[in-house]
Amino acid sequence: MTAPVLDTVEESPLWQALPEAEALAEKAVAAAAASGGVKLLPGAEVSLLLTDDAHMREINREWREKDKPTNVLSFPAVQPGKVAKAPFLGDIAVAYETLAREAADDGKAVADHFTHLVVHGFLHLLGHDHIEPDEAERMEALEVAILATLGVADPYADRPLDEETPSVRMA
Repeated sequence: MTAPVLDTVEESPLWQALPEAEALAEKAVAAAAASGGVKLLPGAEVSLLLTDDAHMREINREWREKDKPTNVLSFPAVQPGKVAKAPFLGDIAVAYETLAREAADDGKAVADHFTHLVVHGFLHLLGHDHIEPDEAERMEALEVAILATLGVADPYADRPLDEETPSVRMA
């Protein structure tokens, strides 16, 4: 399967702390596309915004009515059933400070957490979700499998067994 074309905009200078972000994101999107269960058009595009907490807070407030930053947001361009024919799949935005803080809090490498967030965001573009517990279980299992192909450890492994919310903190 052909990997989507990633159009990355590095909006914040904070991302200079992770100079390999674009390369990591390209690998993450390619792996997720290969395992996501949907055949995509050759040359299908995805937009990735590498931003900071201040701008992410604005985006989150405008589109989700939540006046706080979050780690990743996804904006699918098409309905799930139409993804296979879409030349543009949608937008993913990642906030650096939240990403770095979560990685530090969880004892994870920033690069690994970033890769996870990009995979998570891309799966949303394909129509996956985690609103219902069964959806969350399927999406998390897919994320874990994709991340394993990239050499990234299971991000959910340290979560208590009775915790139902994904460790990708969708604030």
